[in-house]
Amino acid sequence: MGVRKHKRAEAIKEAKKSTYFAKLSHVPTSPRKMRIVADMVRGVEIESALAMLKHSPKEASNRLYKLLLSAIANWEAKNEGARMEEAQLYIKDIFVDSARQLKRIRTAPQGRAHRIRKRSNHVTLYLGSRLEVNSEVTNN
Repeated sequence: MGVRKHKRAEAIKEAKKSTYFAKLSHVPTSPRKMRIVADMVRGVEIESALAMLKHSPKEASNRLYKLLLSAIANWEAKNEGARMEEAQLYIKDIFVDSARQLKRIRTAPQGRAHRIRKRSNHVTLYLGSRLEVNSEVTNN
């Protein structure tokens, strides 16, 4: 590997050390339904996002609630002894990508068949700290 690629790989590794995320793959919900819930909590503080997801009537909110708890656990594993409230954690980025589609056939009148697409998605959630953003602004 060349020097330029090696330096770039090292920079990516360092950036990943300060990145806290969780992934959820092959969720059997359509991406459109999951994006509605994801848009609801994007950029929101952790405590209020947990409350919003806990009390939302949508089925996708239960899955995102568990994913958010997983991302918080990942943050706590890297920052032992730190408190979530003092770090001012928020949902920095959340995105939903489409995954595989199961293609099924439903019978239709007059000997025909209609195709049914059972969609699924992948969700990736990144956490950020408002304290890190404020310290970068004051340093520049």
